[in-house]
Amino acid sequence: MAASGVEDVFQILEGRWKMMILFQLFANGTMRFSELEKAIPAVSQKMLIQQLRDLENHGVVQRTVYPQVPPKVEYCLTEWGQAMCPALDALLEWAALRPGAGGLPAT
Repeated sequence: MAASGVEDVFQILEGRWKMMILFQLFANGTMRFSELEKAIPAVSQKMLIQQLRDLENHGVVQRTVYPQVPPKVEYCLTEWGQAMCPALDALLEWAALRPGAGGLPAT
């Protein structure tokens, strides 16, 4: 049963850019598409759109479109997406423990 839960989580987070998007939204709150593009310069526009849509479909990210010209679109974490913050913080702490990563001496 736990294995299927882990599989579900990995399905939501799979993709090269999703974690970067999530960290940007955690750090900055609501962001416009262009701000996300600037914050993650290595991602293509097509891939950023695709990853954001996937996160939106999974209920992690909320997309708000404002009816104006030019169009204004903002992204933020849903309440459920924000609840992921402690888990992501724990991942960062774990990564810092990797030998040679600054947390532990390299062997």
